[in-house]
Amino acid sequence: MNRQSLVEFSNDYFSSCELNHIAKEKALLEELISVQIFEPPIIAISTANNPEFEYLKKDDGIGNHFMLPAQWLPEAKSVISYFFPFTETIRNSNKEDKNYPSKGWFNGRIEGQAFINHFSSSIVNFLTENGFKAVSPSIDKRFFMNTDQDDNNLGRLYTSNWSERHVGYICGIGTFSLSKGLITEKGIAGRLTSIITNLELEPDTKKFQHFEENCIMCGKCIANCPVQAISFESGKNHKICSAFLNNILAENSPWYGCGKCQVNVPCEHKNPKITK
Repeated sequence: MNRQSLVEFSNDYFSSCELNHIAKEKALLEELISVQIFEPPIIAISTANNPEFEYLKKDDGIGNHFMLPAQWLPEAKSVISYFFPFTETIRNSNKEDKNYPSKGWFNGRIEGQAFINHFSSSIVNFLTENGFKAVSPSIDKRFFMNTDQDDNNLGRLYTSNWSERHVGYICGIGTFSLSKGLITEKGIAGRLTSIITNLELEPDTKKFQHFEENCIMCGKCIANCPVQAISFESGKNHKICSAFLNNILAENSPWYGCGKCQVNVPCEHKNPKITK
């Protein structure tokens, strides 16, 4: 088993899985029926013993509650990060109303996450069936996160024991934005997942050095935010953002999301630092 085999399986699964299209019974608008949610993923790989993972356990990283790859899987050799860009249809739907997320974005967020969870499980099964061990932390029973309540007695809010964005940064898939999303070569509008495995894969070489290297600090996400939760001085205020999302969920359960900081911005579907 090598990288090419893994990539081929990932791409084949992506192309064939019906969950990447909005089902009739889930579509919030008739015109959303059968709409594709994600474009093909970007894949980046790090060694499991990359010292940058150790940094995340420090207080100025994520904190000691962050679980290292070897804590999820003692035999861990590689960490694989996937970024799934939203399709143009999903992105454009969220540009129509500047103050409230679109139904297309709701479907992309919720039905899209169901697809990603199924994708992650399928990659784990593929590796297992080929004699390797694997785990996807975000769908593992040990995964936890705090939002606006300290449910896990961590003494801090808006944190988790595995961060797809930080893992994506370490693997080399992108860098952070002012709004705390990850700007990849296919932009910021999308979703992430990751796999830890004892399959030893050649790691990717990072194309960047700085935490926010791909962000041009244009401030467009600040202007786009319906609740002024982003600023140049402090970045993203998770408390304000979370309160808005809670209201959205209360009004639209089980659908929610916002994504205004991910559309109508220079980094929406490309890295703004790269001109072609």
